[in-house]
Amino acid sequence: MKNNINPALQELKQFIGTWEMEISNASFLPDANAIIKAKASFEWFEEGEFLILRQGTKNEETPWAIWFIGHDKDTQNYTVFYIDDQQSSRVYEMSFENRIWKIWRNGPQFIQRFTGEINKNKNIISGYWEKSVDGKNWEHDFHLTYKKNLF
Repeated sequence: MKNNINPALQELKQFIGTWEMEISNASFLPDANAIIKAKASFEWFEEGEFLILRQGTKNEETPWAIWFIGHDKDTQNYTVFYIDDQQSSRVYEMSFENRIWKIWRNGPQFIQRFTGEINKNKNIISGYWEKSVDGKNWEHDFHLTYKKNLF
């Protein structure tokens, strides 16, 4: 079978698979010590033209989000389209280099950034989201960990 993966997405193939996602120390939860666990999966769309990250389960009582990741060959960063169970849709930029995964959005009413690191075995991603009202002063939003299911 021919390798149809978009050349600009090749370095993201290590994300492909099913992961357990864990959110902790979340500023948006009534109990900051609560831990949310959900399934997450990375899969190719159209055999590698785009990468899709699905978090949670759309048709259940749990929160869910879908990330549609692509790359314009004429730009340095990835573009990410996001939608969640609250029907919040956003556009983010993303980079992945030397095991460091970054996602950010500098919208006028919602400034947010994620920094995560994938371990050497490529089976744990540990990171955190931050938020800002002015793009200069940042505060912790929540910690996020992905652990790859190795069936």
